Amino acid sequence: MDTDAQLSERDRSPHPEGGEEQRSRSSRIPDRSTLAGLPRRAWRWVTGGGPLRRAGVLLVCCLAVVMLVSAYVVQPFVIPSASMENTLRPGDRVLVNKLAYRFGDEPRRGDVIVFDGLGSFVQEEPAENAVTKAVRKVASSVGLMQPAPTDYVKRVVGVGGDRVVCDHRGRLSVNGRVITEDYLFPGDTASRVPFQVVVPEGRLFVLGDHRGASRDSRDHLGEPGGGMVPVDRVIGRAEWIGWPLGRWTALDRPDAFDEVPEPRGHGGGERGAP
Repeated sequence: MDTDAQLSERDRSPHPEGGEEQRSRSSRIPDRSTLAGLPRRAWRWVTGGGPLRRAGVLLVCCLAVVMLVSAYVVQPFVIPSASMENTLRPGDRVLVNKLAYRFGDEPRRGDVIVFDGLGSFVQEEPAENAVTKAVRKVASSVGLMQPAPTDYVKRVVGVGGDRVVCDHRGRLSVNGRVITEDYLFPGDTASRVPFQVVVPEGRLFVLGDHRGASRDSRDHLGEPGGGMVPVDRVIGRAEWIGWPLGRWTALDRPDAFDEVPEPRGHGGGERGAP
């Protein structure tokens, strides 16, 4: 038997058939040139195609930029209630500066702030469908929907160490200095119910400008946290009313708190009641 002849006959094919294990592993790994060409092909896909594709890509890019700016710089915030009238009215869109307190500065008396009230005004996060929550988050970030039910807008009246008092005549004082609150809703007083508190360090005592229609720090004094808002729960400072256009204006800090002395331990200011 001519064994060599049989073997050469058997091995004529330059590409012998075999199982998956006989194939080269490199054949299953994309070539480097293929990977290098991916960005170019993706760019051609983005810039090519019809006007609908280009419009869709532009829309996605714009939304991404808006979401980034809203998340880290400035966010529109829809005013949901009358608690801040007449400074802010239901339906107003205010622009919230999220960088206001990011670089060492802290909320000051008179600032209008937006904050997460979980743990101070709300003890448990309200139950909400995951889809509804996601839609609300996206829509509220561009001012199309009201914010999360745990987000609030109020005015800072007391900061850490301050003694805030409202006497039986409805006069508000901070560290012994009576405050003339020109921003209050017409006919309102500082509070119909007298109170006096000392604000813990790292927290804020906040009130609505429409005291007769506002649930604020006064209403949570007996709850965990005492209605005092942690500084690290502040989302940002309301800087402008951006909508409606007829109410477009800056939200300046009032001068009502300019003469308030520092609390004891912060410079020796008086702390007596008015």
